[in-house]
Amino acid sequence: MPPYRQTAATYSVTVTETDLMRLPDMPLHDPFIVADDPTRTYYLYTSNDPSVSGTDGVGTMVYRSRDLRDWTRPVVVFLAAEQKDIWATDGGWAPEVHAWDGRYYLFTTLHNQDKPLPVGPPDQWGSPFQLPNHMRGTITAVSDSLLGPFTVVDGSRPTPPGHLMTLDGTLYVDPSGQPWMVYAHEWLQTVDGTMEAIRLAPDLCRTIGDPVFLFKASDASWISERIPGGVPNQLPPYVTDGPQLYRTPDGSLLMLWSTYEKNVAGQGTALSGNYVQTYAVSPSGDIAGPWRQHRPLVRDDSGHGMLFRTFDGRLMMILHRPFDDARGKLYEVELDGHELRLLHQCTDLDGGG
Repeated sequence: MPPYRQTAATYSVTVTETDLMRLPDMPLHDPFIVADDPTRTYYLYTSNDPSVSGTDGVGTMVYRSRDLRDWTRPVVVFLAAEQKDIWATDGGWAPEVHAWDGRYYLFTTLHNQDKPLPVGPPDQWGSPFQLPNHMRGTITAVSDSLLGPFTVVDGSRPTPPGHLMTLDGTLYVDPSGQPWMVYAHEWLQTVDGTMEAIRLAPDLCRTIGDPVFLFKASDASWISERIPGGVPNQLPPYVTDGPQLYRTPDGSLLMLWSTYEKNVAGQGTALSGNYVQTYAVSPSGDIAGPWRQHRPLVRDDSGHGMLFRTFDGRLMMILHRPFDDARGKLYEVELDGHELRLLHQCTDLDGGG
């Protein structure tokens, strides 16, 4: 039986030491943790890596742990190529799993270079930013188990509007109970990447109405601080990436997100090494904002983080570092009103670095 056919009942507390992994040895891009209280188990989702899952194909795999230190080898819970009439089979980025209405919903981003979209940036931006656009967006799949298998509900299209080049869709439920998908609208299509939100139907698979603009990447005023005076800083990319929403105790709405700082190399056009984890706050608590940008929490080629609570009540953030050949890094954090503060990196769990 293939590993992605396993169910939650297959988790065993008698896993041998040779079956266990630790974060420094675990390929881990765009990490997302579900802390499942009934089983006291952490489920850590990421893009499938056949070198550790043993299963080929674009999809999603999950590691499991009781203590955030020792993790089982991953099993695959979703494979794009197995989905009926799926519109794309590349990507498999930024998987998230959310409990909703008695089932589990997987969001992950796919793309298809054979389905072109209109070119976005106008001529004045110049090469290399006159890049062809193609279909990219987050799909919604559902399962009765945290271990899948997850099945795409509508294989004909992404969940956000298909004419938009988007990625990294995440679930947000507002105080009235209305679900939303919040996603990044690609700078490849917009030049200045944006965060947007769109209402979801109760099945989380259909959208309602038009997207709502939240903010653009260049709203973060610090993004060009490392450019010396006299050096142009107006050129793209201005990237939005990895949103995750979190309600603070004072009622504000906090969004973790990632971007690239600009530096002197290439007048700020180089991406390598400049990935950062930052956040924004809507003090009103409304998804529409206005959003106030805060300074980066973690630099050093780190990002795409998410917040979760441990079983003993600590607030934690996991992100990946570096961007290429990424590994998971864990931080204990705290909220002071709507200010998010790092307490310390959990080097005993993630190996430091």
